[in-house]
Amino acid sequence: MKEIMYNHHSFLIVGVLCIVLLVSIEVGFRLGMRHGRDANDAARSQVNTIQASLLGVLALLLGFTFSLSLQRFDSRSAAVVGEANAIGTAWLRSELLPASVRDDVRAAMQEYIAVRIAAGEESLDHVDRRAELLAQTSAIQEDLWANVVRAAAEAPNPVTTGLYTQALNEMIDSFGVRQAALDRHVPEVVLFLLFGTLILTASLVGYASGMAGQRASFATHVLVLLIVLLVFIIIDLDRPRRGLIEVRQDSMVALRDAMIVAQRPER
Repeated sequence: MKEIMYNHHSFLIVGVLCIVLLVSIEVGFRLGMRHGRDANDAARSQVNTIQASLLGVLALLLGFTFSLSLQRFDSRSAAVVGEANAIGTAWLRSELLPASVRDDVRAAMQEYIAVRIAAGEESLDHVDRRAELLAQTSAIQEDLWANVVRAAAEAPNPVTTGLYTQALNEMIDSFGVRQAALDRHVPEVVLFLLFGTLILTASLVGYASGMAGQRASFATHVLVLLIVLLVFIIIDLDRPRRGLIEVRQDSMVALRDAMIVAQRPER
């Protein structure tokens, strides 16, 4: 299912949300002023009770959504480290391969990690470029597996070739795990529910202020600003390659540099 909001910038989403919330408070205030003239104390008490209940529901939704986005961010970060470890293990075990295929394998693995780093830096909304990088990844994986078949035919030793084959399998599996983690976002239905609750709460806050005969206080607008900031963090955490909070690739870059150093001829 295509996501509606993912292709829009986080600042645009929270900017529109902030404007909608301020408008909702103003509309609610004017309605409260109109209806507050004939309202009695019981009606005002009922509105205040519902307002407190909505604020509680909103706090629950904010905490739940933030937890979802943080879990997905952590899983994507762990997937990067896991893939780097798997590639590093395969790189070390490639030393066990026969000399006839060892150089080809190590050259392919250097190209592989360069492609994976490039893919990790590409925004997920650049569909064509991502598809190109994923195609390159699959081609290198096939090349590496073809070299394993050659190595197994030349030296069918489970202690040498077998160990590398296992490491290569784990490297390919880690690629799949990382791709799956990238595609896992906070469900948009949860975000829409959060936004709807925010708008209803803002409207009711303005309505209660109108019934009381005074506009929403400065503290109310500060609260709205803090909530919008929290929503921005939730959305930003949910976008691993866009926005201010991005999944870092330090482990992949460090491994690439180590491979380059290892391949330099000794003087």
